[in-house]
Amino acid sequence: AKEGKSVLEINIYDLAVDLLKEQGDWDWLLENEASLSRGEFKEELQGVLDVETVLVPSMASRMEAAPFDVMFISGVGEVFPYIRSHSILNNLQKVAKKQPTLMFFPGEYKHSLVGGAQLVLFGLLKNDRYYRAFNILDRAS
Repeated sequence: AKEGKSVLEINIYDLAVDLLKEQGDWDWLLENEASLSRGEFKEELQGVLDVETVLVPSMASRMEAAPFDVMFISGVGEVFPYIRSHSILNNLQKVAKKQPTLMFFPGEYKHSLVGGAQLVLFGLLKNDRYYRAFNILDRAS
C-alpha cells in the first residue's frame, strides 16, 4: 500500500496574527486602526511583519519543526496589500529548497514571452511578478 504525503499548511493571515500577538502589537493595532490612515496602518504592519526578517524566518521555523513532503501556503488574499505574495515567494526560496511549495492564490497565473510570469491578484492587480512559479493545473496529466 502506498502511504500518503504529509502536508505543512501555513496560512499567512493566521501566521501574521500569531506574530502580532507574540510581539505584543495586536492589541495596539486593534485600538489604533481607526485613527490611522490606510498608509500609516500599512506601514505599521509591514514594519512589524517584515517578510524577510520576520515572516519567512517564522515560516522556516515551522518547516523545521515538522517533517513534511509538500508545503501549502494559504491566506494570501487576506493579507493583501500588507504582505505581497511575490515577496513571500522571493524570500521563501532561500529556505524552502527541498520540498515543493503550493501557494493557493486568489487570482490568475499568466505567462507570456513578452510579459513573463505574473500572479494577477483577484484578476485585477498585475504587479506580482514571480518568475519561478507555474500553474499546477498546467502540469496535471
